[in-house]
Amino acid sequence: MALDNFPYQINTNGHLEIGGIDTIELATKYGTPLYVYDVSIIRQRCRAFVDTFGKLGVKAQVAYASKAFSSIAVLQVIKQEGLSVDVVSEGELYTALQAGIDPKRIHMHGNNKSQRELEMAITHKIGCIVVDNFNEITLLTDLLKKHQYKMDVIIRVTPGIKSDTHHYIMTGNEDSKFGFDLHNGQAEEAFAQLMNNEWIRFKGFHCHIGSQIFDTDRFVLATNILFEKISDWKTTYNYIPEVLNLGGGFGIRYTDSDRPIPLQDYVVRLVETVSEHCRNLQIPIPEIWIEPGRSIVGDAGITLYSVGSTKHIPGIRDYVSVDGGMSDNIRPALYQAKYHGVLANKADQPVETTVSIAGKCCESGDMLIWDLPLPNVSSGDVLAVFSTGAYGYSMASNYNRIQKAAVVFVENGIDKLVIRRETPEDIVSHDLSYE
Repeated sequence: MALDNFPYQINTNGHLEIGGIDTIELATKYGTPLYVYDVSIIRQRCRAFVDTFGKLGVKAQVAYASKAFSSIAVLQVIKQEGLSVDVVSEGELYTALQAGIDPKRIHMHGNNKSQRELEMAITHKIGCIVVDNFNEITLLTDLLKKHQYKMDVIIRVTPGIKSDTHHYIMTGNEDSKFGFDLHNGQAEEAFAQLMNNEWIRFKGFHCHIGSQIFDTDRFVLATNILFEKISDWKTTYNYIPEVLNLGGGFGIRYTDSDRPIPLQDYVVRLVETVSEHCRNLQIPIPEIWIEPGRSIVGDAGITLYSVGSTKHIPGIRDYVSVDGGMSDNIRPALYQAKYHGVLANKADQPVETTVSIAGKCCESGDMLIWDLPLPNVSSGDVLAVFSTGAYGYSMASNYNRIQKAAVVFVENGIDKLVIRRETPEDIVSHDLSYE
């Protein structure tokens, strides 16, 4: 695999480098496992979306889907780049507020928002609630009446199309836990309830068709289906949406088999499609929202591991175990996600062997990478796994009471610890004695 397919470099020592810093120096300074983010890449990805909307001259919001990776530090970078933030829980909302995000630039998602979470959103007067079901309409209405506050709302709808991705991350088909179906009357009923609601300003629609999508055709198809409904409701109710949120799911490269397209291409095609429909319907172009998460932070991050034990099974395979695994990256175990990596301290050396990278958790399924070509591997080598910036730390666990790894940001040759490594004391900090 060519390293130039990824935004990382090899320095004169033959070591992998990220953000102008030798990864071996980072591993020595902060220990492993270690998540490392190149902040300049995060900024580049943000600007690809924001600047393209600006050049096209349409009103838009780019909302970072913070479920991909939420921390005060990353949301501060997101704020600096002029993005809004999408949250799905009390914890993500609290983190966004602590990072100084303007509440009006926060959108709240979720298929089962609690009363506590909705009250927190109302109390802080966030910008928008994305309503997902009928129970939520009732609960939100009661809470808004209680607080005597009127809120902007859009509804999540499922357009009934399947994306070419793993079924765990496919969200736009009819058989989904998310949203109101456009084809069975649910969206129509939700529309009626919201349009006649004195505590809600019904702004428009949201749809999300899945993740790791490498073309624009499915986004165009979903947009076409949305505009069929918009056309119906314009004719029947004289309703014209102010907001059209077309979600995220823009693909990144994990391995050489992935073929991501420039992020700008998604924006251009979406704007073209929306503009054409609006011309045909003779309505103003709504404010277009998108929700990139993985495509902003995914390939900005790598994870560094120390190699420990090895196991040779003649005629079958060689296992190489590292000091992390499903506790810091559950995606391979959860839905067979594939990754690539290199030995960071031997990044310029030729491939000599093929090994499978095993995690340290007590699960046979704790395998990070199957059949990875590497130079000869020795205990103490540092393995770098690429494109772990999304859904690594955010889905990390304390399984086997393993402490969560530290997170370091690097930018222009400067490194900064932004999340400290957990300690054994942290692990038991919420335990209570039974004696």
